[in-house]
Amino acid sequence: MRWLMTFIVGALVGAGVLFVLLRAVPDAPAPEVVASAPPVSSPAGIPAAQIEGQLPPAPVVQPDLSDAELPLRPAPDAAAASGTAPGADPLAAFPTRLLVPVKGVKAAQLTDTYDQARGEQRQHEALDIMAPKGTPVIAVADGKVVKLFQSKPGGLTVYQFDPSEQYAYYYAHLDRYADGIKEGMEIKRGDLVGYVGVTGNSDPNAPHLHFAVVALTPEKQWWTGTPLNPFPLMSD
Repeated sequence: MRWLMTFIVGALVGAGVLFVLLRAVPDAPAPEVVASAPPVSSPAGIPAAQIEGQLPPAPVVQPDLSDAELPLRPAPDAAAASGTAPGADPLAAFPTRLLVPVKGVKAAQLTDTYDQARGEQRQHEALDIMAPKGTPVIAVADGKVVKLFQSKPGGLTVYQFDPSEQYAYYYAHLDRYADGIKEGMEIKRGDLVGYVGVTGNSDPNAPHLHFAVVALTPEKQWWTGTPLNPFPLMSD
């Protein structure tokens, strides 16, 4: 019995010593979990290199003349542009009377729309001639077709120079061109140019021809000049 009591006491003492030793050993640190950032994915169609700024910026797209109406840059003075004396009326020196450019319309039926407001900062500077869609548009005088052009505001357009190349005639909102018309061809007064339409920024419920006269600069550029009022130049 004595030996049994000695065994039990020894076991209890050993257990206590082991417990003390285990408490003295520090806990091993838990492994550190490092959260990795998710891979950067580029939006569809955009290279990752471009997102990181490694590519040069996209080139600046230069605007063309699609938003332009004639004139783009007015000459300083209409008299100077047309070669008349300073202070003289450029209309008085105009070389010829102009045929009404819409077939079947008489001069007496026209309305002067040259000074009408278009927005807050500009005038119309052209003549609107109302007519049914498809009505023939004819040349106001002899001259040369210098440009067939399609613009957002003007739609299908024709630019014609007079024989002296001092003036340009501008026909806009055409439904279509006359068959066979081309740049560089000579045309005569009354020749078919195209047909009345509603192309460009024209009201689809109000087909008409937008017609303008411009005194050209010495550079003879079809898109540059000083506008003149066509209304007093019209004749049957």
